[in-house]
This record gives sequence, C-alpha cells and structure tokens, in this order.
Amino acid sequence: MNKSIDKILFNPIRLKIVSTLITISECDFKHLRKVTESTQGNLSIQLKKLKENGYIHIEKSFKNNYPQTTCSITKKGKRKFEEFFETILTYKK
Repeated sequence: MNKSIDKILFNPIRLKIVSTLITISECDFKHLRKVTESTQGNLSIQLKKLKENGYIHIEKSFKNNYPQTTCSITKKGKRKFEEFFETILTYKK
C-alpha cells in the first residue's frame, strides 16, 4: 500500500520554500521571493500555510526601520520533507 502524497508539499512554491530552508538555517522573505519567483502576496499565503501546518517558523522584526521576515524549518518540516521524497521515490501506480 502506498502512502498518500503530502498535499502541503505538493504545491511547487511551498516545495521550493521547504527545499531552500532544508539547506540553510534561516532565510529572509526577499531571498525566498527570488527563489520561488513568486509575487509578494502569493509567497505570503504559502508561508502562512506552511506555518499553520507546523512546517516552518516565521519571525517578524525590524531592521533599519524596515520590516524583516525570517523563516526557518521546523523538525516537523524536515520530517515531512523527507517523507515526501520517500513517498515520491516509492510511489507506484
């Protein structure tokens, strides 16, 4: 019996976000926007979805009077990322 594919990570933008965060400890919004080639609004929605599901942690602060959003992956996010690829690699029709 095959595991079902994680619908959270099946979204290309969310997968790019988690793929980026799995390789670095933290990342700012500007870099994630560049990596995902997404609009500001769409990226915000996808980050919120990942945060609501416990895949990432988001920290908001100010740097030189400008808002700064920094994201990092959680233990759950790492586990779900690994499970996602295990499922993809073992998926059979």
